[in-house]
Amino acid sequence: MSEAAHPYRGVAIALATLHGKAEALTPAFAAIGARLVMAEGVDTDALGTFSGEIERGLPMLDTAIAKARLGMAATGLPLGLATEGSFGPHPVIGFLPLHRELAVLVDDTRGLVIAEWLDSQQARYGGCLLQTGDILEEAQLQRFGFPEHALIVRSEPFAPGGPVSKGIRDRSALEAAIDTCRRASLLGQAWVETDMRAHMNPTRMQQIALLAERLVSRAGACCPQCRTPGFGKTGILPGLPCADCGTPTAAVLSEVASCSACGFRDVRGRSDGLTEADPAQCDLCNP
Repeated sequence: MSEAAHPYRGVAIALATLHGKAEALTPAFAAIGARLVMAEGVDTDALGTFSGEIERGLPMLDTAIAKARLGMAATGLPLGLATEGSFGPHPVIGFLPLHRELAVLVDDTRGLVIAEWLDSQQARYGGCLLQTGDILEEAQLQRFGFPEHALIVRSEPFAPGGPVSKGIRDRSALEAAIDTCRRASLLGQAWVETDMRAHMNPTRMQQIALLAERLVSRAGACCPQCRTPGFGKTGILPGLPCADCGTPTAAVLSEVASCSACGFRDVRGRSDGLTEADPAQCDLCNP
């Protein structure tokens, strides 16, 4: 869709962030002529922190919407943008990390919330427990992407009020933080983990930039029936037939696109064009 035709061309959108996300989000919105307005003085950490001092009390989508609304309240704008990330082991391939990033555009002029998700296995994400006397090996630091990707150190077991050092990108500061946290721990242990805040994790920042492009594209897609923005993928249908025997498998057969305003629903083939499943995914061929 051209810039001129995009339904959000020329609008101002509130953004509340403590972690420099405007750097990743701005280019995609600037490409359609939209302007991000920074919401000053908003503590988005109150909704949860990666380091664990404040638990995220709401589901991921609700947290992102709440964050967008904090920015809207602070700026007085009817449009707000926010992202929220989660990290953990991949549910199928457990030794790989799964980075799930969500971006939402809250539009009170139309009564809409437009959401887009992005999953990636590229995250620089992980942690390790250091017992008394343990040394953090250089190979582990390389896996963390240190020093380009910052680290967090806290005492283990962690207790409210215990020492936490964030944004560490210097080896001497890292060693000092480990020593401080070990001395504060009843067991003499320190936990070292990647700092997943966007401005401390270049790999995550790259994913946010990619997600911003996808959100802008979705926001520009209007429902074929009622012309409401945000029409796009909302679900999947399994049943892709096995390439050998034709039996339906659990693999994705179709993608479902729908409109949040009028409920119009469109079932489409897979976006990658795949029409047959690998027999390894077939319960009949590979019981």
